[in-house]
Amino acid sequence: MALLDEAEGLLARIGPILDHVESVTSGAATVVTRVDRVVDHAEAQVGRVTPLLDGLEPPLTKLQPMLEQLADTTHPDEVAALVQMIDHLPELTGRLERDILPIMGTLGSVAPDLHDLLAVSRELNDMLAKIPGFARIKRRINQEQGEDHTDAPVKD
Repeated sequence: MALLDEAEGLLARIGPILDHVESVTSGAATVVTRVDRVVDHAEAQVGRVTPLLDGLEPPLTKLQPMLEQLADTTHPDEVAALVQMIDHLPELTGRLERDILPIMGTLGSVAPDLHDLLAVSRELNDMLAKIPGFARIKRRINQEQGEDHTDAPVKD
């Protein structure tokens, strides 16, 4: 009978322990379900990122030395200036297309005109040099402007 009493005592102690084990098992099942969802989500993200990394690895490997040098030599003020320049790019592009490029298109026709203007200017200078007394006037003007290659003061 003592054995039967001990068995009943053990059964009385085992009941709460089994209840606790069932509670822990239920909680563990909930955690396992959540972990399964996290793993599924992580696998989906790995599936998305892997092709991207595979494609970017070769160019990033080539760029790594340049990026390190850029990081070592770039001052924050330079980065701020670059950002400011990028902010102005739309306006600069518009002005370039609207104002500068049309002028550049006409530069080919300006050179002959400038050559002709220079030739006329030389002819006019030669004609003026033949006027009696003009050499003296030219010398006086050069002296007043300080262009006579002397130490004469320039007049304002």
